[in-house]
Amino acid sequence: MDEFGAIAASAVPLAGGYGGETFAVSAGGEDAVLKLYGRRPERAAVDLSLMRLVRGLLPVPRVLDAMPEPAGDGAPPYVLYERLPGVNLETYLETAGDDERRRVGEQLGELLVLLSGMPFLSFGDFTGRELAIRPFGVGELADFFQEHAREIGLTREQGERIEAVIDETEELAETGADRICLVHSDFNPKNLLVDPETARITGLIDWEFAHAGSPYADLGNLLRFCADPVLGKAVLDVVRDGFDLGDRLVERARAADLWALIDLAARPAANPVTAAANALVKRIGDTGDLAGGRPDPDAVR
Repeated sequence: MDEFGAIAASAVPLAGGYGGETFAVSAGGEDAVLKLYGRRPERAAVDLSLMRLVRGLLPVPRVLDAMPEPAGDGAPPYVLYERLPGVNLETYLETAGDDERRRVGEQLGELLVLLSGMPFLSFGDFTGRELAIRPFGVGELADFFQEHAREIGLTREQGERIEAVIDETEELAETGADRICLVHSDFNPKNLLVDPETARITGLIDWEFAHAGSPYADLGNLLRFCADPVLGKAVLDVVRDGFDLGDRLVERARAADLWALIDLAARPAANPVTAAANALVKRIGDTGDLAGGRPDPDAVR
């Protein structure tokens, strides 16, 4: 623990997440990232196994050190891994041109195809080093929405329209339910790194919500707030060519994302992500449409 203490002493909180448990540090003469698991100590072993499972297949960091179980002195579990090169994709896209955004979108599509091709036998959360699967233990989406509607702050009319949208999307959500794959579950620009000189994706980070689930879920997460038609169209073209996920792909992705969107929208602690989710759910309630005013990436020619 003396070595860990020396590493922790140099810790600088990393922006981008909202958990306050991820820090930039120096370890063994190289830049590294220290992830603490004070709130969810059981997740450390899962994340450690996941990063080792997909390394070489997906751009994840190399694990330098780990303590996946709480220490006797009360120190939380941790995983120490290399700090990958590149800048946050969210920042990169602010100034990237059409060609660069198209190249990035194609790579995002390739990552989604890889994730969709990593199969599991049942839906659920991962537990332990062996990545055993624990069923989610949730009911129907309509019931899930009813449990969270008050926290979202919807009017009666908005709630009724969302219920109608959920009824209409049931068939879409069920299609492909027999295909279960690895889901990153936070697949969006804040968790992706890109080399600004080459427009190459260098990292997919923050796996703390990964689970076995729908092949549409990560695409829905990526498209949730995507207002970039060039990037979105490039993603969809690659996904369609790389994996047979049926027609109406954007609708299926948005339907699969409703679970996470509703959960985010109902959270009391406001940050930019939860505030945007809340606004989007209310727009869906205003319009009675799953898109909620979001652009159609397929409209790009």
